[in-house]
Amino acid sequence: MNYKNNWIKSKGFDLAFILLPPFVCLLLIVIFPSFFETHESNQLVWFVLVLCIDVGHVYTTIYRTYLDKETLNKNKLLFYFSPIVLYIVGVVLHSTDSIFFWRCITYLAVFHFIRQQYGFMRLYARNDVSKLSRIIDTITIYSATIYPILYWHLNGKLDFNWFVENDFFYLDKPVLIPFFFLIFVTVLILYFAKEFFFSIKNKEFNLAKNLIIIGTIVSWYFGIVYFKGDLTFTFLNVVSHGIPYYALVWAYGNKSKIIESKQTLLSKLFKVKYILLFIALVLLLAYFEEMLWDGLVWKEHFSIFPTTYFLPDLSNNSDVLSLLIPLLSMPQILHYFIDGFIWKVKNDKFGWSTFLIKK
Repeated sequence: MNYKNNWIKSKGFDLAFILLPPFVCLLLIVIFPSFFETHESNQLVWFVLVLCIDVGHVYTTIYRTYLDKETLNKNKLLFYFSPIVLYIVGVVLHSTDSIFFWRCITYLAVFHFIRQQYGFMRLYARNDVSKLSRIIDTITIYSATIYPILYWHLNGKLDFNWFVENDFFYLDKPVLIPFFFLIFVTVLILYFAKEFFFSIKNKEFNLAKNLIIIGTIVSWYFGIVYFKGDLTFTFLNVVSHGIPYYALVWAYGNKSKIIESKQTLLSKLFKVKYILLFIALVLLLAYFEEMLWDGLVWKEHFSIFPTTYFLPDLSNNSDVLSLLIPLLSMPQILHYFIDGFIWKVKNDKFGWSTFLIKK
């Protein structure tokens, strides 16, 4: 049996930081169930999961955009004007109805999370020549992500939210859940049967592609449908999405910048000995953003942001919030928006396809 070599950086790197995080998360939840049942409001857990991983991974986008001089010069219109347009749209939406603003952001985030899993799957299956196999893979990865979201909508409110309360539009039609679950299971059976057949026929097995698909099933199904807990959802959702994104950005920069003859500060950040600096920069930005959120709006994490005692509480000023919240949300909104461009191989304007060619 041959194993396809479709790694993004290397077997060890991909397994550790892209493919295995959801399985490690599930294992920890199973081993320490009491921790995940009783530490819903732990400040340190929030700091690591939300600030360091979730918000932190958002800022890694700057390494592929605003800090990459060549990419920035080629796409000035996209990178300079999209923040302005997105901010104006955000202000209009929030001024009209704050919950409608959050719903738009939530569904944009869900779309982004789903497309990331699809993108990873396509990268790991990029040498697959079978059209039938590609179609079934696509149906499977979308089923693995969309069924849990459908369950969430049909079941009604759970004990957690994506961003804020009522950010989803709930249908409250649990009677439809068994129907969609049957479709979900059927798709999984079809996928595993296909993989077994093609593995026997071609005498090869794509380990990376199968791990990304099974890992997606694990993180989305167990995080949303099975455990139904705030911390379990956050843990599986954030780690399975954020850590691979960190890894993807660093792997791209490491492979691209390391071969440049001119050593710049940015190129040095993608070397192993400077990886802490690579992480520290995005964590500093993430901390500053969350400090403003907490000090001006939420007022929930004073132990992490002690200086916010001196910031005014604007949570009851709707006019100011309509200007402030879209501004504070801009890094995340821009991350969701620009991410749809910078990793595309088709009509590649960002050099992504060259990264996939072995050097």
